[in-house]
Amino acid sequence: MNFGIIVAGGKSKRMGTKADKAFVNLGTKPVITYSLKAFEECPDIDGIVLVVRKDRLEAAKGMVKMFGFAKVQDVVAGGNERQTSVANGLAVLGDEVKIVAVHDGARPCVKPELISDTIKSAKRYDSGVAAAKVTDTIKEIKRGHVVNRTVDRTTLWSVQTPQTFKKDLLLEGFAAVKKKNASVTDEASAVELLGKEVRIVPAAWSNVKITTPDDLQIAAALLHV
Repeated sequence: MNFGIIVAGGKSKRMGTKADKAFVNLGTKPVITYSLKAFEECPDIDGIVLVVRKDRLEAAKGMVKMFGFAKVQDVVAGGNERQTSVANGLAVLGDEVKIVAVHDGARPCVKPELISDTIKSAKRYDSGVAAAKVTDTIKEIKRGHVVNRTVDRTTLWSVQTPQTFKKDLLLEGFAAVKKKNASVTDEASAVELLGKEVRIVPAAWSNVKITTPDDLQIAAALLHV
């Protein structure tokens, strides 16, 4: 079975609000509902685990029921860090789950087709991480606003989600994170600690992440809401 873990427990300092960015309204619905809908409609996803802040558990369960997300099997509390939240989601998966697609609930423009592409990659190569090739010129700034150097962009990719792996590999990666007392910002970094190859799946820049109020406007335009 293939399961999605949708993580929606982040704080929203850059949004200028104390509310979870995943629960801020985008059009007439919370941001998180768009990701849930994409996973619900993806034919390669058998079930979903939603991870939210502890104080959002009941509200999240009510939202799942209200919008009829039938594939959501569990809603669990996350932690202070992303790696803890993902680990909590992994902990409730059964032995029948072989592939796990981890998605940031603050990326509402994800398409079911991209989810499927990452799953196909994970089945074949053990991993499938959505990413877009960097097209802007990148400058390295070491102090103040002074340019130190121009970075070669030809080998650079901006990593997104879903980040999809065979479950056993992801569990092994998170065990390595715990053993080394490491801090990682995405699932690919956990697997990289094992010295394993991580496979990129080309994705569109339209798979934006909600970080600032401007991103809400961009996502609304992309989703036509």
